[in-house]
Amino acid sequence: MNILPKNYIKTFAELKERVKHAQYKSIVSVNSEMILAYLDIGKTISEQAKLGWGTSVIDRLSRDLQSEFKGIKGFSSRNLYRMKLVYEIINKNQISPQLVAKLPWGHTEVIFSKIKNKDEQIFYLEKTNTEAWNRGVLKEKIKFDAFNKAINFQNNFEKTVSSSEIVEYRLQFTDEYDLSFLNLEDRHTEQQLENTIVTNITKTLGQFGNDFAFMGQQFRLKLDNKEYFIDLLFYHRKLKSMIAIELKVNEFKPEYSQQLNWYLHLLDKTVKYPEDNPSIGILLCKSKSKITVEYALELVNKPMGVSTYTYLQLPKEIARNLPSEEEFKILLSENK
Repeated sequence: MNILPKNYIKTFAELKERVKHAQYKSIVSVNSEMILAYLDIGKTISEQAKLGWGTSVIDRLSRDLQSEFKGIKGFSSRNLYRMKLVYEIINKNQISPQLVAKLPWGHTEVIFSKIKNKDEQIFYLEKTNTEAWNRGVLKEKIKFDAFNKAINFQNNFEKTVSSSEIVEYRLQFTDEYDLSFLNLEDRHTEQQLENTIVTNITKTLGQFGNDFAFMGQQFRLKLDNKEYFIDLLFYHRKLKSMIAIELKVNEFKPEYSQQLNWYLHLLDKTVKYPEDNPSIGILLCKSKSKITVEYALELVNKPMGVSTYTYLQLPKEIARNLPSEEEFKILLSENK
Protein backbone atom coordinates (compact mmCIF):
# COMPACT_ATOMS: atom_id res chain seq x y z
CA MET A 1 0.00 0.00 0.00
CA ASN A 2 1.34 3.42 -0.93
CA ILE A 3 1.90 5.77 1.99
CA LEU A 4 0.36 9.20 1.46
CA PRO A 5 2.49 12.33 2.00
CA LYS A 6 2.02 14.00 5.38
CA ASN A 7 0.37 17.07 3.87
CA TYR A 8 -2.05 15.10 1.69
CA ILE A 9 -5.04 15.24 4.05
CA LYS A 10 -4.82 19.00 4.51
CA THR A 11 -4.24 19.55 0.78
CA PHE A 12 -7.21 17.35 -0.12
CA ALA A 13 -9.43 19.31 2.29
CA GLU A 14 -8.38 22.62 0.75
CA LEU A 15 -8.99 21.36 -2.80
CA LYS A 16 -12.38 19.98 -1.83
CA GLU A 17 -13.42 23.39 -0.55
CA ARG A 18 -12.13 25.00 -3.75
CA VAL A 19 -14.30 22.68 -5.86
CA LYS A 20 -17.33 23.34 -3.63
CA HIS A 21 -16.80 27.06 -4.12
CA ALA A 22 -16.65 26.57 -7.90
CA GLN A 23 -19.84 24.50 -7.82
CA TYR A 24 -21.60 27.26 -5.89
CA LYS A 25 -20.45 29.88 -8.39
CA SER A 26 -21.66 27.73 -11.30
CA ILE A 27 -25.13 27.40 -9.78
CA VAL A 28 -25.31 31.13 -9.11
CA SER A 29 -24.29 31.91 -12.69
CA VAL A 30 -27.08 29.72 -14.08
CA ASN A 31 -29.65 31.29 -11.73
CA SER A 32 -28.74 34.93 -12.36
CA GLU A 33 -30.99 35.45 -15.39
CA MET A 34 -33.94 33.82 -13.64
CA ILE A 35 -33.50 36.06 -10.59
CA LEU A 36 -33.40 39.13 -12.81
CA ALA A 37 -36.65 37.87 -14.32
CA TYR A 38 -38.07 37.52 -10.78
CA LEU A 39 -37.18 41.15 -10.11
CA ASP A 40 -38.88 42.23 -13.35
CA ILE A 41 -41.99 40.29 -12.30
CA GLY A 42 -41.81 41.96 -8.89
CA LYS A 43 -41.57 45.38 -10.55
CA THR A 44 -44.58 44.67 -12.75
CA ILE A 45 -46.71 43.42 -9.86
CA SER A 46 -45.69 46.42 -7.74
CA GLU A 47 -46.70 48.85 -10.48
CA GLN A 48 -49.97 47.03 -11.23
CA ALA A 49 -50.83 46.84 -7.51
CA LYS A 50 -50.85 50.65 -7.46
CA LEU A 51 -53.40 50.52 -10.30
CA GLY A 52 -55.71 48.16 -8.46
CA TRP A 53 -54.40 44.62 -8.78
CA GLY A 54 -55.42 42.74 -5.66
CA THR A 55 -54.93 39.28 -4.20
CA SER A 56 -57.30 37.54 -6.63
CA VAL A 57 -55.47 38.91 -9.69
CA ILE A 58 -52.04 37.93 -8.35
CA ASP A 59 -53.37 34.45 -7.51
CA ARG A 60 -54.62 34.15 -11.11
CA LEU A 61 -51.23 35.32 -12.41
CA SER A 62 -49.59 32.63 -10.28
CA ARG A 63 -51.80 29.87 -11.72
CA ASP A 64 -51.28 31.07 -15.30
CA LEU A 65 -47.49 31.23 -14.95
CA GLN A 66 -47.34 27.76 -13.39
CA SER A 67 -49.55 26.40 -16.17
CA GLU A 68 -47.45 28.03 -18.88
CA PHE A 69 -44.07 27.00 -17.43
CA LYS A 70 -44.68 23.49 -16.17
CA GLY A 71 -41.79 22.05 -14.17
CA ILE A 72 -40.38 25.46 -13.27
CA LYS A 73 -40.78 26.20 -9.58
CA GLY A 74 -41.05 29.66 -8.10
CA PHE A 75 -44.36 31.02 -9.38
CA SER A 76 -46.53 30.38 -6.32
CA SER A 77 -48.58 33.32 -5.05
CA ARG A 78 -46.36 33.50 -2.00
CA ASN A 79 -43.24 33.77 -4.14
CA LEU A 80 -44.80 36.41 -6.39
CA TYR A 81 -45.36 38.55 -3.32
CA ARG A 82 -41.72 37.95 -2.35
CA MET A 83 -40.66 39.19 -5.79
CA LYS A 84 -42.73 42.32 -5.26
CA LEU A 85 -41.27 42.85 -1.78
CA VAL A 86 -37.66 42.35 -2.88
CA TYR A 87 -38.09 44.64 -5.89
CA GLU A 88 -39.62 47.38 -3.73
CA ILE A 89 -36.81 47.13 -1.18
CA ILE A 90 -33.94 47.29 -3.68
CA ASN A 91 -35.71 50.06 -5.59
CA LYS A 92 -36.20 52.11 -2.42
CA ASN A 93 -32.65 51.49 -1.15
CA GLN A 94 -31.09 51.85 -4.62
CA ILE A 95 -29.43 48.42 -4.45
CA SER A 96 -28.14 47.07 -7.76
CA PRO A 97 -30.29 44.25 -9.22
CA GLN A 98 -27.04 42.71 -10.50
CA LEU A 99 -25.81 42.34 -6.91
CA VAL A 100 -29.04 40.58 -5.93
CA ALA A 101 -28.85 38.33 -9.00
CA LYS A 102 -25.51 36.93 -7.85
CA LEU A 103 -27.24 34.96 -5.09
CA PRO A 104 -29.72 32.11 -5.06
CA TRP A 105 -33.28 33.35 -4.55
CA GLY A 106 -33.58 31.66 -1.15
CA HIS A 107 -30.56 33.60 0.13
CA THR A 108 -32.05 36.85 -1.12
CA GLU A 109 -35.31 36.13 0.67
CA VAL A 110 -33.46 35.47 3.95
CA ILE A 111 -31.52 38.74 3.73
CA PHE A 112 -34.45 40.99 2.85
CA SER A 113 -36.89 39.36 5.27
CA LYS A 114 -34.53 39.63 8.25
CA ILE A 115 -32.51 42.78 7.52
CA LYS A 116 -34.00 46.27 7.13
CA ASN A 117 -30.92 48.49 7.09
CA LYS A 118 -29.55 49.22 3.59
CA ASP A 119 -25.85 49.04 4.52
CA GLU A 120 -26.45 45.79 6.35
CA GLN A 121 -28.36 44.33 3.40
CA ILE A 122 -25.51 45.18 1.04
CA PHE A 123 -22.97 43.71 3.48
CA TYR A 124 -24.72 40.33 3.58
CA LEU A 125 -25.34 40.32 -0.17
CA GLU A 126 -21.65 40.96 -0.87
CA LYS A 127 -20.25 38.64 1.80
CA THR A 128 -22.59 35.79 0.85
CA ASN A 129 -21.41 36.12 -2.73
CA THR A 130 -17.67 36.39 -2.03
CA GLU A 131 -17.61 33.76 0.73
CA ALA A 132 -20.12 31.39 -0.95
CA TRP A 133 -22.19 30.99 2.23
CA ASN A 134 -24.97 28.43 1.99
CA ARG A 135 -28.35 29.41 3.41
CA GLY A 136 -27.75 27.76 6.77
CA VAL A 137 -24.45 29.57 7.24
CA LEU A 138 -26.02 32.86 6.10
CA LYS A 139 -28.75 32.54 8.75
CA GLU A 140 -26.13 31.80 11.40
CA LYS A 141 -24.04 34.81 10.32
CA ILE A 142 -27.11 37.06 10.64
CA LYS A 143 -27.89 35.55 14.05
CA PHE A 144 -24.25 36.11 15.06
CA ASP A 145 -24.63 39.77 13.93
CA ALA A 146 -21.68 39.56 11.55
CA PHE A 147 -22.36 43.02 10.13
CA ASN A 148 -21.99 44.90 13.40
CA LYS A 149 -19.04 42.76 14.41
CA ALA A 150 -17.35 43.75 11.16
CA ILE A 151 -17.96 47.49 11.46
CA ASN A 152 -16.96 47.45 15.16
CA PHE A 153 -13.64 45.71 14.48
CA GLN A 154 -10.96 47.60 16.44
CA ASN A 155 -7.88 48.44 14.41
CA ASN A 156 -5.36 51.15 13.63
CA PHE A 157 -5.87 51.06 9.86
CA GLU A 158 -6.63 54.79 9.66
CA LYS A 159 -3.00 55.61 10.40
CA THR A 160 -1.31 52.56 8.84
CA VAL A 161 -3.27 51.98 5.61
CA SER A 162 -4.00 54.37 2.73
CA SER A 163 -7.40 56.06 3.04
CA SER A 164 -8.64 54.49 -0.20
CA GLU A 165 -8.08 50.97 1.18
CA ILE A 166 -9.41 51.30 4.74
CA VAL A 167 -12.95 50.09 3.98
CA GLU A 168 -11.68 47.05 2.07
CA TYR A 169 -9.27 46.15 4.87
CA ARG A 170 -11.95 46.41 7.54
CA LEU A 171 -14.34 44.16 5.61
CA GLN A 172 -11.83 41.30 5.73
CA PHE A 173 -11.89 41.02 9.52
CA THR A 174 -14.41 41.01 12.35
CA ASP A 175 -14.53 42.10 15.98
CA GLU A 176 -15.47 38.59 17.12
CA TYR A 177 -14.91 35.17 15.58
CA ASP A 178 -17.22 32.23 16.17
CA LEU A 179 -14.98 29.22 16.83
CA SER A 180 -17.80 27.00 18.08
CA PHE A 181 -16.92 24.31 15.55
CA LEU A 182 -13.69 23.62 17.48
CA ASN A 183 -15.67 22.05 20.36
CA LEU A 184 -13.29 23.52 22.91
CA GLU A 185 -13.70 22.98 26.64
CA ASP A 186 -14.55 26.10 28.65
CA ARG A 187 -11.01 26.13 29.98
CA HIS A 188 -8.24 25.58 27.47
CA THR A 189 -4.64 26.61 26.91
CA GLU A 190 -3.26 28.66 24.05
CA GLN A 191 -1.55 25.51 22.77
CA GLN A 192 -4.86 23.61 22.78
CA LEU A 193 -6.58 26.48 20.95
CA GLU A 194 -3.80 26.70 18.38
CA ASN A 195 -3.61 22.94 17.77
CA THR A 196 -7.38 22.62 17.46
CA ILE A 197 -7.51 25.46 14.94
CA VAL A 198 -4.82 23.80 12.83
CA THR A 199 -6.51 20.39 13.09
CA ASN A 200 -9.69 22.04 11.82
CA ILE A 201 -7.96 24.40 9.40
CA THR A 202 -10.53 23.90 6.62
CA LYS A 203 -13.37 25.00 8.89
CA THR A 204 -11.23 27.81 10.27
CA LEU A 205 -10.62 29.14 6.76
CA GLY A 206 -14.37 28.99 6.25
CA GLN A 207 -14.76 31.35 9.21
CA PHE A 208 -11.93 33.70 8.25
CA GLY A 209 -12.83 33.95 4.55
CA ASN A 210 -12.03 32.43 1.17
CA ASP A 211 -9.11 34.80 0.56
CA PHE A 212 -7.15 33.47 3.54
CA ALA A 213 -4.44 30.90 2.72
CA PHE A 214 -2.72 29.06 5.55
CA MET A 215 1.08 29.42 5.64
CA GLY A 216 1.99 27.73 8.89
CA GLN A 217 1.82 27.16 12.62
CA GLN A 218 4.54 28.51 14.93
CA PHE A 219 6.06 30.25 11.92
CA ARG A 220 9.73 30.84 12.72
CA LEU A 221 11.42 34.21 12.42
CA LYS A 222 15.14 34.56 13.09
CA LEU A 223 17.30 37.61 13.80
CA ASP A 224 20.72 37.95 15.43
CA ASN A 225 20.78 34.28 16.50
CA LYS A 226 17.42 34.64 18.24
CA GLU A 227 14.18 32.93 17.20
CA TYR A 228 10.63 34.24 17.34
CA PHE A 229 7.47 32.26 16.56
CA ILE A 230 4.15 33.50 15.17
CA ASP A 231 1.25 31.34 16.35
CA LEU A 232 -0.53 31.24 12.96
CA LEU A 233 0.49 32.82 9.67
CA PHE A 234 -1.83 33.31 6.69
CA TYR A 235 -1.60 35.04 3.34
CA HIS A 236 -4.56 37.16 2.21
CA ARG A 237 -4.91 36.92 -1.56
CA LYS A 238 -7.07 40.01 -2.02
CA LEU A 239 -5.07 42.31 0.26
CA LYS A 240 -1.78 40.74 -0.88
CA SER A 241 -0.56 40.74 2.70
CA MET A 242 0.63 38.21 5.23
CA ILE A 243 -1.68 37.96 8.24
CA ALA A 244 0.00 37.12 11.55
CA ILE A 245 -2.44 35.88 14.19
CA GLU A 246 -1.47 35.69 17.85
CA LEU A 247 -3.78 33.69 20.14
CA LYS A 248 -4.50 34.66 23.74
CA VAL A 249 -6.87 32.75 26.02
CA ASN A 250 -7.17 35.64 28.44
CA GLU A 251 -7.99 39.36 28.30
CA PHE A 252 -6.07 41.65 25.98
CA LYS A 253 -2.96 43.28 27.48
CA PRO A 254 -1.10 46.23 25.91
CA GLU A 255 2.18 44.32 25.79
CA TYR A 256 0.59 41.83 23.38
CA SER A 257 0.30 44.52 20.70
CA GLN A 258 3.94 45.55 21.16
CA GLN A 259 5.10 41.95 20.74
CA LEU A 260 3.00 41.50 17.59
CA ASN A 261 4.24 44.82 16.22
CA TRP A 262 7.79 43.44 16.48
CA TYR A 263 6.79 40.24 14.67
CA LEU A 264 5.23 42.28 11.86
CA HIS A 265 8.40 44.33 11.54
CA LEU A 266 10.45 41.14 11.21
CA LEU A 267 8.00 39.68 8.69
CA ASP A 268 8.24 42.76 6.50
CA LYS A 269 12.02 42.86 6.77
CA THR A 270 12.84 39.18 6.31
CA VAL A 271 9.89 37.36 4.67
CA LYS A 272 7.73 39.79 2.68
CA TYR A 273 8.22 39.96 -1.08
CA PRO A 274 8.64 43.43 -2.63
CA GLU A 275 5.30 43.16 -4.43
CA ASP A 276 3.42 42.33 -1.21
CA ASN A 277 1.67 44.92 0.94
CA PRO A 278 2.74 45.41 4.58
CA SER A 279 1.91 42.52 6.88
CA ILE A 280 -1.16 42.74 9.12
CA GLY A 281 -1.45 41.53 12.71
CA ILE A 282 -4.54 40.19 14.45
CA LEU A 283 -4.60 39.58 18.19
CA LEU A 284 -7.32 37.02 18.88
CA CYS A 285 -8.12 37.23 22.60
CA LYS A 286 -10.72 35.68 24.88
CA SER A 287 -11.88 39.14 25.98
CA LYS A 288 -10.84 42.78 25.79
CA SER A 289 -11.43 46.24 27.18
CA LYS A 290 -12.23 48.46 24.20
CA ILE A 291 -10.67 51.54 25.77
CA THR A 292 -7.46 49.64 26.60
CA VAL A 293 -7.27 48.35 23.02
CA GLU A 294 -7.87 51.84 21.66
CA TYR A 295 -5.01 53.31 23.71
CA ALA A 296 -2.64 50.41 22.98
CA LEU A 297 -3.15 50.59 19.21
CA GLU A 298 -2.17 54.28 19.26
CA LEU A 299 1.39 53.13 20.09
CA VAL A 300 1.58 50.62 17.22
CA ASN A 301 2.94 51.60 13.79
CA LYS A 302 2.08 48.40 11.89
CA PRO A 303 -1.44 47.50 10.60
CA MET A 304 -3.12 45.67 13.46
CA GLY A 305 -6.50 44.75 14.88
CA VAL A 306 -7.76 43.13 18.07
CA SER A 307 -10.63 40.64 18.02
CA THR A 308 -12.20 38.24 20.48
CA TYR A 309 -13.48 34.72 19.95
CA THR A 310 -16.46 32.77 21.16
CA TYR A 311 -16.98 29.03 21.18
CA LEU A 312 -20.61 28.27 21.95
CA GLN A 313 -21.89 24.93 20.67
CA LEU A 314 -23.19 25.26 17.11
CA PRO A 315 -26.73 24.08 16.30
CA LYS A 316 -26.69 20.69 14.58
CA GLU A 317 -28.23 22.05 11.38
CA ILE A 318 -25.34 24.52 11.06
CA ALA A 319 -22.67 22.02 12.04
CA ARG A 320 -23.90 19.74 9.25
CA ASN A 321 -23.19 22.45 6.70
CA LEU A 322 -19.54 22.76 7.70
CA PRO A 323 -16.96 20.58 5.90
CA SER A 324 -16.95 16.97 7.13
CA GLU A 325 -13.83 15.34 8.51
CA GLU A 326 -15.07 11.75 8.05
CA GLU A 327 -13.31 11.06 4.78
CA PHE A 328 -10.08 12.30 6.30
CA LYS A 329 -10.41 9.85 9.20
CA ILE A 330 -10.99 7.02 6.73
CA LEU A 331 -7.88 7.96 4.77
CA LEU A 332 -5.84 8.11 7.95
CA SER A 333 -7.04 4.70 9.13
CA GLU A 334 -6.18 3.15 5.77
CA ASN A 335 -2.59 4.31 6.06
CA LYS A 336 -1.84 3.35 9.67
